[in-house]
Amino acid sequence: MTAAVLSMGSNVGDRMAHLSAAVRGLGHDVRAVSSVYRTPPWGPVEQPDYYNLVVLVDDDRIDARGWLQRAQRLEGAAGRVRTVRWGPRTLDVDVVTVEGVVSTDPDLTLPHPRAHERAFVLVPWAELDPTAELPGHGRIDRLLEQLPPAEVAAVVRVGRVH
Repeated sequence: MTAAVLSMGSNVGDRMAHLSAAVRGLGHDVRAVSSVYRTPPWGPVEQPDYYNLVVLVDDDRIDARGWLQRAQRLEGAAGRVRTVRWGPRTLDVDVVTVEGVVSTDPDLTLPHPRAHERAFVLVPWAELDPTAELPGHGRIDRLLEQLPPAEVAAVVRVGRVH
């Protein structure tokens, strides 16, 4: 089994529909899907709030690079255009971690280099498995405790994908 944690976000168009389509696009590899959370945008670009969720997936035929390729295909299917760094997007899919893999490759750094400081990743992941470990950083529930309370409080549950 190659287990991975994927973080998904959308802030353009029908955010729930983009997230739902992406989760459906993962098919039978999905093991768990968090609730959807509304979160403030990250970075210097003025834009609408995101809807974010975390998906736990596994497939023994897919390696870390394969999860990245799947993520990029899902983004492409949602019409993702990469024009502005940290800009608005129909769908953003990040590979947060892949079981047993540490990578410093600039195209696929694992675990994700900023996941430990992002409430929009940690809150939905904690919903699914608060005792999960982010390699090199520790347990998800403890990482959440280290974030500023206002950042955690800004992550608001809005529903579930169907």
